[in-house]
Amino acid sequence: MSRLIALPSLCLLLVSATAFAAPPKPAPRAPIPVPKERAVSTQHTVTIGGRTIHYTATAGTILLRDKHNAPVASMFYVAYTEDDVHSLAHRPVTFLYNGGPGAASDWIQMGGLGPYRVNMTNGGATPPAPYSITPSHYSLLNDSDLVFIDAVGTGYSRVVGKGKGKMFWGVDQDVKSFGQFIYRYLKKYNRWQSPKFLYGESYGTTRSAALADYLQDQGIALNGVILQSSVLNYFDWAPGSDNKYIFYLPSFAAIAWYHDRLPHKPASLSAFVEQAREFADGPYAQALRQGDELPTSQLDAMAQQLHEFTGLPVGYLERANLRVSAAHFRKELLLPEDEHIGRYDARFAASDADAVSSRNSFDPSSQFTGAPFTAAFEWYLHNVLKYHSERMYKEESDQAFKQWDWKHDHLARPYVAGDLAAAMRKNPYLRVLSENGYFDLATPFHETEYDLDHAMLSPKLRKHITFAYFKSGHMIYLNPSALKAMHAVLNTFYTNTLKADAKVAAH
Repeated sequence: MSRLIALPSLCLLLVSATAFAAPPKPAPRAPIPVPKERAVSTQHTVTIGGRTIHYTATAGTILLRDKHNAPVASMFYVAYTEDDVHSLAHRPVTFLYNGGPGAASDWIQMGGLGPYRVNMTNGGATPPAPYSITPSHYSLLNDSDLVFIDAVGTGYSRVVGKGKGKMFWGVDQDVKSFGQFIYRYLKKYNRWQSPKFLYGESYGTTRSAALADYLQDQGIALNGVILQSSVLNYFDWAPGSDNKYIFYLPSFAAIAWYHDRLPHKPASLSAFVEQAREFADGPYAQALRQGDELPTSQLDAMAQQLHEFTGLPVGYLERANLRVSAAHFRKELLLPEDEHIGRYDARFAASDADAVSSRNSFDPSSQFTGAPFTAAFEWYLHNVLKYHSERMYKEESDQAFKQWDWKHDHLARPYVAGDLAAAMRKNPYLRVLSENGYFDLATPFHETEYDLDHAMLSPKLRKHITFAYFKSGHMIYLNPSALKAMHAVLNTFYTNTLKADAKVAAH
C-alpha cells in the first residue's frame, strides 16, 4: 500500500520540478553572412518638358555599420543621375522613400517620380498581366538626381552580420539608419556640395520630419523637404477626442463631391472644400465639443448641415451622433449601390461580400493597384536595370510593422511636426512643400494643415511652407492628370528654393 501511495507522490514531485524549471535558452543566432556592396549601372534617356535627359541608373546596396564598425544591415537603393553634369554643386540630389512603416520604395518610384511608370487604369481596377511600363514624362529627374531607398526589412534591404531587426524597426532607429545611409551615399558619390532634398510619402513624411532635424544635428543641412500625404502627429487620434471627426470632414466633402452624392453639388471642388474647412472648424467643432449636452434640436440641425457636406442620410448622421469614422464613411457613402470606397484613394469603388456590414472587407484602392506595381517593378529590375537577385523583393514587411518601436523623444508616440519646425529654426533657409490628395482617407489633408499651422514657427519661417492639393488620393501619382499637376508644382518648388538659396549666397 505504501508503494502505491509513494509512486504518485514521486510523479507529482517530478512534474512540479519540470514545470518550474527554467526553459532552455535558445541557441544564439549565427551571424548572417555579410554581402559585399554592389552596384549595377545602366544608361538611359527620358524626355521631360521637351528636354531629353541622358542619365545613369544605378541599382545597388550600401552597408550600414554599428559603433564598432561592424556591418549590421545592407540597404538597397536605385539612383538616377543625369550624365555629363559639369558641376555637382549645381545639381540637386533627392532621397525618396515610401512609408508603412515597413513599405519599400517601388510605389513612389514606379508611380511616375522615377523615369518609368506603370500604366494603370485611372480610378479603377487594372486588368491582369501583362502589365506595361512607359517612360514617365513627369519624372522629377529634370529637377534633381533621385535616390530611391528601401528601409531595412523591405525590398532588398536586410539585416546582416550580427544586426537585429530591433536596431532598425522604430521611429528613432529608422531615422538613424536613413541618416547613416544618406551620409554614406554622399561620401561614396561625392555629393557633399549638391543641394539636398528629402521626399517622403505617408510614414515617409514622419521619417522626413524627424530626419531633417537629425541630419541638421549631424552637419547635413537640407535645402528642401517634400511631404506627400503626411502624418506628423500620432496624438491627434486619442480616445475621447473629436479632432479626428473635424479633420476628416473636408475629405468627406471632397469625396462626396467626386462621387456626385451631394444634394447641391457646386462646380468648384476647391471652393467647396474651403467651405467644408470653415464649417468643420466652426459650427461642427462647437457642436461636437458640447458632447452629450448638445440639445436635440441642435443635433437635428447639425445633421442636416452635415448631409449637405457629406451626402450621408440625415437619419444615419443622427444615429451616429454626428461622428462618422473614415471606415464607416467608406461603407456608407455608396451603400445604395452596394459598393464601398477605398481608404488610400476614395475614387476607387468595389462591391463587398456583406452589404449590411458596417466595415469594408478590403480596400479597393490597394487591391486594384498592388499587383501591377509588384509585377511591373520585378520585371523592370531584371530587364531594364539588369539587377538580378535570388532574394524576394519585399514590398511590405509585416514583421517590421508588428515590432515597430513607436517611442520618440521620450514620448510613447511620435510628434514630428516639432522636429521639422526645429530643423527650420536651426536652418532658416529650409523650405517645405506639403502635397495632399483631396480623396485620401488614410492621411486627411486638414489634419496636416492643422499640424503644420501649429508647429510654433515665426511668421518668416511659416512662409517657407507651401501647400498643394490634387484631385487624387494618398498615392497622388495614380491619377495621371494629378501627376502632371504635381510635376508642375515640384518644378516651381525646386526652382524657387534654389533661386532663393543662390540669392542669399550671392550676398
